[in-house]
Amino acid sequence: MLMQGFANFMWLLSLALIVFSGFALIDAAVRREDAYRAADKKTKPFWLIILGLAFVVNLLFPILSFLPIIGLVATIVYMVDVRPAIRQITGGGGRRGGSSSDGPYGPYNGGR
Repeated sequence: MLMQGFANFMWLLSLALIVFSGFALIDAAVRREDAYRAADKKTKPFWLIILGLAFVVNLLFPILSFLPIIGLVATIVYMVDVRPAIRQITGGGGRRGGSSSDGPYGPYNGGR
């Protein structure tokens, strides 16, 4: 009973890693190539290869081996460091376009 529960937990954890690395791979694929250079990060092909390898490793190897851990680290680096920098360059975070002084009803002019 306990071993079955552990196996189910490990299967769910493995599935979560596959989904997480797949999301990162798709996100990296849809971003513009010039945004990677503008954000001073590695190139788009570099991240596609790294995240693609992480995705394949998560599919093929069990969660308790060290290769999925390496893939998880690469995916976390992309999601925490590269993705926010690229979204800031392309304007992909919550707000679409506009100035930093824009309020909810248009530009803020300082009471003028």
